[in-house]
Parts: sequence; structure tokens; C-alpha cells
Amino acid sequence: MTKRLKASERKAAILAVAKVLFSDKGYHGVSVDEIARRVGVSPAILYRHFPSKESLYEEVLNQTACKRESYVEAVVQSDGSFSEVLRMITRRYVESVSRDPDYLRMELQSALEGSVATRQFFEHRWRPFTDYIEVTIRELQPTGKVQHTDGRIAALMFQGMLREALYAKCIFHTPRYQELDLNELTDYLVTLFFRAIGYREWSE
Repeated sequence: MTKRLKASERKAAILAVAKVLFSDKGYHGVSVDEIARRVGVSPAILYRHFPSKESLYEEVLNQTACKRESYVEAVVQSDGSFSEVLRMITRRYVESVSRDPDYLRMELQSALEGSVATRQFFEHRWRPFTDYIEVTIRELQPTGKVQHTDGRIAALMFQGMLREALYAKCIFHTPRYQELDLNELTDYLVTLFFRAIGYREWSE
């Protein structure tokens, strides 16, 4: 006899299945019927937990937000320098995302679908990096530790490099990069970033 799931267990199962399907097909590519079928319940039972597909999708995103990385420990463990802090929070982010590549797939799907709300959600996930880079460059320029650089463009460059590395390694499994360790690859990209903005720890 099939074990009857508790309401909380069934809701968790629905969310888990929905996350995989949304990451594979996007919001518009998945129907409530398909999610219910994969979970093994009727659409009516699914609607008891989530009144609409939109509410289910929002809950999947909320779960992702709740698992957002904490960079406090990474910052505390660093020496406080621009290079060390950015390197540490990058490692923390890469480790988190590589454990859950469905997040990357959902981000990619949201870009293709053009959903404003979803795009804003994923842009918010990058804010710790973009804000930190912009503010720090602005603060360091008078000291001569970085070249005259537009912090917004520098942050965009960093975000693009890191996102592309994650896509290549975790989503597309690009053969030419598979022999490279993800942490080593991203660490090298961070080094290239600092070279590009002319960062040096000490001004002359």
C-alpha cells in the first residue's frame, strides 16, 4: 500500500518537482497538469497547496531566496582587502550554485522569457557583487589603488565572466573547460578582473 504523505511532505514534493520542470522548460513551458502528473497527484490536490501556477513559481523562487548565500563569514575570514573579500564571496557563491545548478537554469529561462519580475529576482542575487564592486572602486580611486574605471561597467564585466564560467561548467558542460576545476577557473577569472581594472594593494 502506498504511504500517504503528510500535507507538508506533499507540498515539498510539489515544489521539488516544479523546480526541476521550471528550470528545464521555463515558466511558460510547464503546465499544472504536467507538474501534478510528475508528483503523482491530481491537479485538484496541487491547487489545494498552490492556488495558481504563478503562486507555485513564486514559492519556488522564494525557496531559492531563502537559501541565499551568507557572505558575512566569508568577509570575516578575509583580510579585509578588496581582492580578498571579492575572492572569498565569489568562492562562496560558486560553491552554492554548483551544488544547485537548477538555479542557473531558472535564471537562463527567465532571461529568455522576458519576465520582468523574475529578471529582477535574479538580478537581485547578483547585487552583493555589483554593489560591492561599484562602491569599492569609487572609494579606492582617490587612493590610486585602481585605475580610473567606471564601477558599473567593471561590475558588469565581473558578473558576465562569472556567469559564463558557471554556465560553461554547470549547465552546458563545455568539453574544453571540463578538465578545469571550477574553483580554480573562477579564481583565475577574479585575478584577470583585478588586472583589468589595474588594482594594486598598495598605492605608490
